[in-house]
Amino acid sequence: MHALIQTLQQLPLIGALFRPRFIKFGIVGASGVVVNLSVLFIGQEMLFSHVGSETLRLNLSLALAIFIATISNFTWNRRWTWQDRRALRSVPIIVQFGQYAVACWVGIVIQFGLTNLFALFLHYLAANLIAVVIASLFNFVANDFWTFGRHKLRRHERESRVDAI
Repeated sequence: MHALIQTLQQLPLIGALFRPRFIKFGIVGASGVVVNLSVLFIGQEMLFSHVGSETLRLNLSLALAIFIATISNFTWNRRWTWQDRRALRSVPIIVQFGQYAVACWVGIVIQFGLTNLFALFLHYLAANLIAVVIASLFNFVANDFWTFGRHKLRRHERESRVDAI
């Protein structure tokens, strides 16, 4: 079994799914789903229940849910998933959060659009859950490379090799 996992880790497209960092990202993402769905429910059923238009109520609830879940996920990813790259952080936390938000924007747009599409056929919570899973794949790659510094890590490793020579 261990050999199979090691082989899967080496595959170009799905290898990352079997690495510890992606598993941590998935755990943080799962907690973000709970935050997202909870806030979405509270928005739909309580905060925006007075809004007459179902579409507007859903969009207001989604906007709030996505915003709160983004803050939660950024915090946990920074503290846990990519904590080993702390030494590479060269920008203030607000700038890094901005990078995170920009990196997540495509995923957020995908989530928003797919939730609205799927909500035509499914309950809004199920629609949102499916959309979150799809958007998460893009978010991992973008945040691993840009927000949390894979590009900086590679540059740092190259510079370390040059210095060692």
